[in-house]
Amino acid sequence: MRHAAILICACVAFVAAPIRAALASELVPDEIMLKMAGADVVIVGEVHDNPVHHRVQRDVVAALEPRAMVWEMLTAEGANRINRKLISDPEKLAAAIRWAELGWPPLSMYLPIFNAAPDAPIYGALVPREAAMGAMDAGPAVALGADAARYGLTVPLPEEEKAAREAGQMAAHCDALPAEMAPVLVQIQRLRDAVLTRAILTAIEDTGGPVVVITGNGHARKDWGIPSFLARMQPGLRVFVLGQSEGGAIQGTFDAVLDAPAVERDDPCGVFHKAAD
Repeated sequence: MRHAAILICACVAFVAAPIRAALASELVPDEIMLKMAGADVVIVGEVHDNPVHHRVQRDVVAALEPRAMVWEMLTAEGANRINRKLISDPEKLAAAIRWAELGWPPLSMYLPIFNAAPDAPIYGALVPREAAMGAMDAGPAVALGADAARYGLTVPLPEEEKAAREAGQMAAHCDALPAEMAPVLVQIQRLRDAVLTRAILTAIEDTGGPVVVITGNGHARKDWGIPSFLARMQPGLRVFVLGQSEGGAIQGTFDAVLDAPAVERDDPCGVFHKAAD
């Protein structure tokens, strides 16, 4: 019996070692990667212009080999054009998805993530500009359509959360916007969270998962981002959320947070200060 137990332990160790090696990353601790490996949906946040955050995302995708990826940065139409051949030609890829028009950091930051799983179907969840503008006038429930009630967009936010969200939007815009814009921006954020969630659920239905989600920390946060929508829509899903901070600074709650140095960038409030002069 003792020999059998030793043999079983040896077999387990033999199997576990390759798994751990396959999931190894210099940037992501083993224990975090292994927890991710047990999830149906892995949401990896980012500060959009931080290259270290994108290297973490690349490592996660390469290790987990997801059956699908959902991207905040891509429209559904653009994502449908992407395939292995297009990924191998960055100039054609950028043209096909109209990257320069979307306002994100250089595509070169994101290319390694595409290349980490070039055959995984990609689902785009970017709310088109026209739809976002429409939501400013008619509200997110109208913009999402028939699914709005199921996603909770017809339910007002609790007052404390609403106030916190509005303060966050004002701070993100350097407290330079008219106060009446804050509730509108919060509603657009909710719409974007709902559209991301819908894309994730479609990817799960189509592929069975696991699905990796590439998005900003604001959408990834567990307290009021995508995970709260997933819990409402499909509570049985196993979801793991990785936030990525800069210099220890991050808002919201996550299953784990990895830190990276802050990127040197121009004063984001400079444009508002110039407008006021």
